Amino acid sequence: MNTIRAIALTLPILAATPANAGEIFGGVYVHDVDTPLTASGQENGIDLNLGWRGGRIDALRFIGAPSPHVYVLVNTAGNMSFASGGISWQIGKKYYLRPGIGVAIHNGPDREDVTPQRIWFGSRILFAPELAAGVRLNDRFAIEASWLHFSHAQIFGRQNPGIDNFGVRAGYRF
Repeated sequence: MNTIRAIALTLPILAATPANAGEIFGGVYVHDVDTPLTASGQENGIDLNLGWRGGRIDALRFIGAPSPHVYVLVNTAGNMSFASGGISWQIGKKYYLRPGIGVAIHNGPDREDVTPQRIWFGSRILFAPELAAGVRLNDRFAIEASWLHFSHAQIFGRQNPGIDNFGVRAGYRF
């Protein structure tokens, strides 16, 4: 139900793009990688990713006309899953970088787990920065290596372990 609610909240962003512009994408991610940024590694499993990316938003040309996106990330081991919406910029054509920022919700614990098997963020709402490097194979298909981070930057309290996911995704432009 939370995933449906998150997607419904992003519908106004979708309305800001042309109806004929868009790309669907999907991929697989390693869940909760222990990095210096998060030093976590508590949860495990593989995350399945499915999302949509719209055309550039001309009204936001003053910040580079980013593209809106929404996606879900579902953990196959029963750990934390996410729904996110935000914006991203494609820098380059055939070979490109795609930095992005968004807001996410998750289905993880809403309080500390006495058995530290699950991550407790201290907030249901998280920031979702990301960075991808990709190659456009032709007019329709692209492949990206991607890093996704989820955290609230201690804005909603001191409890904020963060989580990093690394993976690959393929996109199909229609």
